[in-house]
Order: sequence, then C-alpha cells, then structure tokens
Amino acid sequence: MSNISLELRKAFLAADVRPTVQRFAVLHHLARHGVHATAEEIFRAVNRQDPRASRATVYNSLKSLTRAGLVREVISEGKAARFDASLHPHHHFVCDRCGAVEDTPWFELPAAGKQALGARQVRRFEVVFRGVCEKCGGSQPLTGEVI
Repeated sequence: MSNISLELRKAFLAADVRPTVQRFAVLHHLARHGVHATAEEIFRAVNRQDPRASRATVYNSLKSLTRAGLVREVISEGKAARFDASLHPHHHFVCDRCGAVEDTPWFELPAAGKQALGARQVRRFEVVFRGVCEKCGGSQPLTGEVI
C-alpha cells in the first residue's frame, strides 16, 4: 500500500467516516494531484479510473468528505465550487481573471477580528483573497479598492 493510501486510510479512521470505494477514489484524486478541482473535474477523473462511478455518487462523496472535514470547499463567485484535500491549515487566493485557486500561508485571526465576532462560537475560519495572480499580471496595479 502506498504512503498516500495509508495516510488516507488513517484520515478516514480519524474522521470516523466509512472509506467507501468512491469516497476513497475522490479523496485520493484530490490528495494525489494537489489540485483545487471542481466536482465535474473530479467526476471525470474518477470515472476514467472506474466507469461505474456515477456523477451523483461522486457529488455525494464530496458532500460526505466535506462534512467530515476531509475536504474543504472553496467557493468562487459565480463559478463552480472547487474542492481541496490539503488538510494542513491554509487560506486561499482566487484569481479574478483565470479563476485559479492557490493555497496561501496560514495566519491566525488578529485579536480585533476575534473581538468583532462577539459571543459567536467559531468552529473554523478561512480567509479568501481575491485579485489577479502572477500569471495573469498580478504585478500590475489593480483598479478599484486595494487593501
């Protein structure tokens, strides 16, 4: 058994999720390729390996894996959600031009941000930066509000 397969089995066990063939295939694809793929891209990749994998089964597997915390859903404005199996803490950058989603280093929420939440109980948080990636000309100044 490969290292990635062993790690995925441990992750399923730790999350108390049954590692069905389909769930394993979905998580394996995301973990192995390190991509932020759409549900449709994941379906096509899994279906190439196992033609019995239906679109509904892949979508349901993504829902189960997301609920269990094994996969994170990255929402893109007006575009298909993308899924991420990288479980180490990190944030995301989404390019407004090409739609690419990139991991960015993790940082904690400043004290002022925590105070602004008041008595709410936050389970987890993620910061999503939006702008223009380096490939699309991120070094050129943007028009509009820049932080």
